Amino acid sequence: MQDQKRDNLLNLALSATDEERERSENLDVGYDPEERTWELIVRHSGSLAGLAGAGIQVDELLNGYAVLVVPEHLVDQVSELNQIEYIEKPKRLFFASNMARAASCLSVVQSPSGTGNVTGGVISGLSGGPTGRGVLVAVIDSGIDYYHPDFRNPDGTTRIGLLADQDRDRIYTREEINAALETGSRTSALALVPSTDPSGHGTAVAAIAAGNGREGNGVYRGVAYESELMVVKLGTPLTDSFPRTTQLMKALDLVVRRALDMNRPLAVNLSFGNTYGSHDGTSLLETFINDMSGIGRNVIVAGTGNEGTGAGHRAGSLVMGQEENAQLSIAPYETGMGVQLWKSYVDQFSIRLVTPSGEIIGPIDSRLGPQELRYGGTQILIYYGKPSPFSRAQEVYFDFLPVRDYLDSGIWTFRLTPERIVTGRYDMWLPSRGILNPSTRFLRPVPETTLTIPSTASNVISVGAYDDSYRAYADFSGRGFTRQTGQVKPDLAAPGVDIVTARRGGGYEAVTGTSFAAPFVTGSAALLMQWGILQRSRPGGGGASVCPPCRRRDGGPARR
Repeated sequence: MQDQKRDNLLNLALSATDEERERSENLDVGYDPEERTWELIVRHSGSLAGLAGAGIQVDELLNGYAVLVVPEHLVDQVSELNQIEYIEKPKRLFFASNMARAASCLSVVQSPSGTGNVTGGVISGLSGGPTGRGVLVAVIDSGIDYYHPDFRNPDGTTRIGLLADQDRDRIYTREEINAALETGSRTSALALVPSTDPSGHGTAVAAIAAGNGREGNGVYRGVAYESELMVVKLGTPLTDSFPRTTQLMKALDLVVRRALDMNRPLAVNLSFGNTYGSHDGTSLLETFINDMSGIGRNVIVAGTGNEGTGAGHRAGSLVMGQEENAQLSIAPYETGMGVQLWKSYVDQFSIRLVTPSGEIIGPIDSRLGPQELRYGGTQILIYYGKPSPFSRAQEVYFDFLPVRDYLDSGIWTFRLTPERIVTGRYDMWLPSRGILNPSTRFLRPVPETTLTIPSTASNVISVGAYDDSYRAYADFSGRGFTRQTGQVKPDLAAPGVDIVTARRGGGYEAVTGTSFAAPFVTGSAALLMQWGILQRSRPGGGGASVCPPCRRRDGGPARR
């Protein structure tokens, strides 16, 4: 059944065979082949209480969203329910990783003047400057090395008020973490609280946002270094090696609810994303995050990803009478990939595929539903979709699958022939650079609109990276605008090149990527909330002042 209440990937996945799902990078996400169940994101307008009796697992989130685990034979029935507005399949998330306090003007803001006034600073009225005290900083990421000294108070107790480990389906309290720390050794601590950070990504992010630099005697102190931390380690369910959008939604729901219960302001850091979607803020993940931003007193910050120079985006404007050829180079030994083509529903143009040998396949049938093409050792599953209830964008999705081990390498061409054009705009995206061969790329890429999702959500503070050594935007950093809506993104840029931060296992390391630019803004948001909400400060009589340019001793831009 091809249902317009379901996203294209879910419809295509349901029509695919088990073997095709297994060979695909996208179609199997959310599917448990042993239980034959699907994890699904739904938006609903009525009660879901009756679903549990039908063998469906329901995890209700705030504001009419839920995550369901549905037996495959019941997916059509769930889609037909009147209270179900729309259903999406989860997508994988990728961490956006590839002397900054001074470059961000934070050293000036937090100067311990003792008088509460900072000459040339941006905030006054706080003795010693803001530190984030009283504000919650939530890091939703790969976990945290809670044993690292930078996440402890001067007396050795933890600064982490909550550590939720989705892999273990367990929430560890402050008391449990302190009991683990009191054992005096990392090994003994992990025996009591066995939550780790396998990649070190979450530890690095948390230290930039709120580490206190205790191990380095304050040299590598983070931004909101007296904030209380809430950490959610995103789960990697089943055999997947990456977390999914469903885990992110559950994590955000948890920290927003906890902050409400505690009546505390909250700054949330999201340093990951993916490239799948129309990039206009209309997916269920993005609308859910927008809704969460209006609950309580919170700020949600997301990095824009590292796809700026990845050659994974192609865009253009079609004109009647002119064909356009979008060329895609598929490298040798590529094991599979998806290609998205997004257009306005009112535009009509035919799509043909030109293979590496010059054979022309098509035009692709524009009817709703799945199609299949074959060329050599490559199978192509195609889904020609219709707009969702929340967007005017129309997607044509191509899933390139190897018949055996690898795709046919060479130059593939998407030939677009206008038939009736109103707007003419089209966009194409490849998967994240982290899972593709570096030589798999569009030959004429467009670096604009390379923001990763969810940084495209309208109510998220989207953060790009700049290199403070050169005072220039980092070339890898994802860029705006958003598609169709044309919203200005990123909202801010922060240092994201060679940032020294806490390392998993102890000590410090230099890291690069928008993953590590975002927590500068998250920590800064905590400072502003301390100043404006908890301290109830008001601008001084001198008016708004401007942070002066920060310089190194050699006259160059400041860096950590």
